[in-house]
Amino acid sequence: MTDGSDPDRVVSESDLDWDEYYHGERQFRRKQLGVAAGGEELGTSLYELESGNRTWPRHYHAGNEEAIYVLGGELTLFLGNGGTGEGDGAEETEHVLEPGDYVALPSGPDHAHEVEARGDETARFLVISTMNEPDLSVLVERDAAMLFAGGAPGNYDDRYVSQTVDLDTEVDYWDE
Repeated sequence: MTDGSDPDRVVSESDLDWDEYYHGERQFRRKQLGVAAGGEELGTSLYELESGNRTWPRHYHAGNEEAIYVLGGELTLFLGNGGTGEGDGAEETEHVLEPGDYVALPSGPDHAHEVEARGDETARFLVISTMNEPDLSVLVERDAAMLFAGGAPGNYDDRYVSQTVDLDTEVDYWDE
């Protein structure tokens, strides 16, 4: 609850609407707390995820670090295997996350990650991220990458580059 003394920096989760995402098994709700509070270099989003559903495809960032803090329910964290070839990147591991668990996800392929809700209870968790831009978010299972500049993660309105590209396609730098 806010007392009105600094409405640009203090927000109540209950005052924010959910953004809802529906992409097959990737169905989740998200509230961008950091954006709502005017965060500039640190973002935080509250997620709700029903059992059996996942959030974003497995990915890692080249320019941002993320973290997960579980508030309620349970998650399976799929971690690693972000390499581009045999033996590259950390081997994939699975971790059960419960309320009170915190996971640091530094940038780079060793920290590729994805979460899925498990159990009977809706999972509620925070995802915290540095807000550096430009950034490259590699979508591990698609051999693709999301390139963005002009707006930090979660800031879609200010972006002047926002493109998902196929990493298997290469063009010569000097071709005209």
